[in-house]
Amino acid sequence: MAEADDDFDGVDFSDDIELEGVEPPKPGDPNAPIKVVVDDLHILYRVWTPPEGPPPEDARWWLRLRARRPISVKREVHALRGVSFIARQGDAIGVIGKNGAGKSTLMRAIAGLLPANEGAVYADGQPTMLGVSSALMQALPGSRNVELGLLALGLTPAEVKERYQSVVDFSGIGNAIHMPMNTYSSGMSARLKFAIASAVTHEILLIDEALSTGDGEFVKRSSQRIQQLRDDADTIFLVSHSMGAIRSACNRVIWLDQGKIVADGDPEEVVRAYEQRFGLQTKKALRERRKKRKEANEQAAIELASEPGSD
Repeated sequence: MAEADDDFDGVDFSDDIELEGVEPPKPGDPNAPIKVVVDDLHILYRVWTPPEGPPPEDARWWLRLRARRPISVKREVHALRGVSFIARQGDAIGVIGKNGAGKSTLMRAIAGLLPANEGAVYADGQPTMLGVSSALMQALPGSRNVELGLLALGLTPAEVKERYQSVVDFSGIGNAIHMPMNTYSSGMSARLKFAIASAVTHEILLIDEALSTGDGEFVKRSSQRIQQLRDDADTIFLVSHSMGAIRSACNRVIWLDQGKIVADGDPEEVVRAYEQRFGLQTKKALRERRKKRKEANEQAAIELASEPGSD
């Protein structure tokens, strides 16, 4: 694992989830066929933003007049800066980093949704972004969207009927499956999309933040599903702020910051360095102390209630 010494500040962590009973991910096969090659990838966004500071004093009168309203200035955002790596068949690669690090941009570039300004992305197969949003209709109930989503993924009507109930059960949204999707929370929508997309074998599956919106039980089921997909020789990319999900599902982790790869290697090593850099381990220790204190208080209350004459 190679780690840089760049100075990082500001990060938005979702609540981490400790998973129990999930089999550790199997190591990748170094001789497996190559599925994705990212070669010196650069991606720039050109955006219009308000100028910084007031106009100069010697500006023309009309410029000063227009300055009462923001004058947009064209700027370039270098989202990815020379990213290079190889992914092999059967890999489950976690992609971590603070907000704005370039994780989603990388996923969209691998999926072919963003052109490269420099460098290139090569894929042996069709990369699929998690979700079938283009096929889903927000005004229709989730049950109907399950059918539409599975049909959009290439299943026959008979196969849709066969897999329908397993998708609904896996999503865990209960009777809400019969309600319109525009009534769902973002977490419910993400869970349903993951259930639909993961019901079909993909050559290259890209999962962006879908596991950051579920509870511990859903993340556990999702991690097990990802391992099943790996056993079917899929190559999977998982973007998540949940280090528990990354550890349980991935056999390799790429850490991005400011569009560059900071570290690429074993999940335990990369995640440990990531947590140390941002003080996440301190937060875990605090939660653990609170948990132990709560358990001790509950045990003391039980013992007090069981003492003679406590009624």
